[in-house]
Amino acid sequence: MELELVNSKFLSLSKLVGREVKKSSSFLDTKLMFGLNGTHKFCSCRGVVLKASYDAASSISKENLVVDTFSCQINGTGLYLRDVRMLDASDDEYGGVVINPQTLPSNPNIFASVLRASLSHWKMKGKKGIWLKLPVEKCDLVPVAVKEGFQYHHAERGYIMMTYWLPDDPCMLPSNASHQVGVGGFVVNDKNEVLVVQEKHSAPALSGLWKIPTGFILESEEIFTGVVREVKEETGIDTEFEEVIAFRHAHNVAFEKSDLFFVCLLRPLSTRIMVDDLEIQAAKWMPLVKFVEQPLVQADSMFKKIIDICIARLGKRYCGLSVHQLVSTFDGKLSSLYFNTVEDSNSNCQAN
Repeated sequence: MELELVNSKFLSLSKLVGREVKKSSSFLDTKLMFGLNGTHKFCSCRGVVLKASYDAASSISKENLVVDTFSCQINGTGLYLRDVRMLDASDDEYGGVVINPQTLPSNPNIFASVLRASLSHWKMKGKKGIWLKLPVEKCDLVPVAVKEGFQYHHAERGYIMMTYWLPDDPCMLPSNASHQVGVGGFVVNDKNEVLVVQEKHSAPALSGLWKIPTGFILESEEIFTGVVREVKEETGIDTEFEEVIAFRHAHNVAFEKSDLFFVCLLRPLSTRIMVDDLEIQAAKWMPLVKFVEQPLVQADSMFKKIIDICIARLGKRYCGLSVHQLVSTFDGKLSSLYFNTVEDSNSNCQAN
């Protein structure tokens, strides 16, 4: 008699689940697992969300919780259901988890509950680093994530990235970007004049200095294209990249980040200067001799050394690094490799 009652209840439950799975055709990872242990029977179904009782169900939570499970227990007295909701996420290639930011619940209380359940589940599965990207419109979820143990990784205009390391051993997640990359364009025309600028906003110690055009490269921008763009934006002069003459590496610069600065030799393609009024006070073609004789250049060992190298390159007594674009079989992507071409028959430098 009891077995017949159990079977009849499971028949009704199977029909209910079947209807919900049919409604939710995008969640195809659905299966029923049945097992009998004395008078108790258990089932689980991935991909659907059941409410607190067996006579009501919905395929997707109103809070956009896409990945959900439920478990139910049947005994001699009745049927019990329990929601086990989890955040929608995908595995990364390093044994970690990347949470889908598009399906995060908006309610902080619901988010807290589901986040705790998800972390427990991922820890049980042996996952390692958890990546949580919170869009600006869901900034109310940040305190919840912090309370659960997440740490800030980095932030951009539209989001904040947070991480959580599950294992007990030291965290192996990569840190945020540690460097900013700057470029400077050393442009000399056929009159042996250098393209120089005076910036509107500079440190008092650099007041009155005529310097080469400089700036920062953009995200996903090449060094050789970034320096050409910066020169064009500040002075209106069109140029062609030739070589990286030298680069400087400094630490604890802006926002305690390290700084890489590449000095590049450029060939001018135009002569008419059009100053960028937002950043530049003035710009001009300055005789190389006068440029070198500036007191601030002569007094600074870094400035002076860079100028000496640039002059040596103009006299073909030094070879810089030209750019070559190659595809690596490791990632299949196009990369820029900078190296010395002194052995190239087409090279116009004669380094000893």
